[in-house]
Amino acid sequence: METTGLRERKKARTRRHIADTAARLFAERGYEQVAVSDVAREAEVAEQTVYNYFGNKEQLVTDRDEQIKDRLCELIRDRAPGTTPAAAVREFVLGAVAGIRDIPATQWRGELGYLAAISPTVHRLALELTARQAEALAEVIGATSPVSAEVARLQGIAVACVFQIIISDTGRRTVDGEPQEQIADELYPVIGNVIDELDHWFSAPRPKGR
Repeated sequence: METTGLRERKKARTRRHIADTAARLFAERGYEQVAVSDVAREAEVAEQTVYNYFGNKEQLVTDRDEQIKDRLCELIRDRAPGTTPAAAVREFVLGAVAGIRDIPATQWRGELGYLAAISPTVHRLALELTARQAEALAEVIGATSPVSAEVARLQGIAVACVFQIIISDTGRRTVDGEPQEQIADELYPVIGNVIDELDHWFSAPRPKGR
């Protein structure tokens, strides 16, 4: 079991190394100007190794946010009774905003937000990612909440759009020249207020018979 744990940690480090290398290259050259072979060469791994972890080039730029989707679903699924889906993800989402400060400067412009702001291709990827998040969140909300499938879908879209706001705002602010620290500081209370509004909406009493 210990050997299995070591193997999984090594795989996670390799995956993170490849993703970080890709982000740095995207920041330096732009998304369209970087090939998977470039990432493999810079990361000092075989090109097939990149494909072993990422099915295609698109996943290199959306990987972090795909993992966020999985964590959001986990938090909503495991939330305490009486806790709304919005409240369940609040600390995690705010932690992600605060974590903007910790992303290395050499990688910042290779992250999804900035790339989506300057590249139509990556903008499409971001919208597709939000749609996948909304669908996954709606499914888990519907399975754990006493709401109709339609309301669960609406709530899933609302929670997913919180991250769409983060992606679009960080991209716009970076294009405008704002430093990461300022973006994190100013976006933190905005996102906190958005989540609190969703929590209020999700917990509002419904009329009898509905």
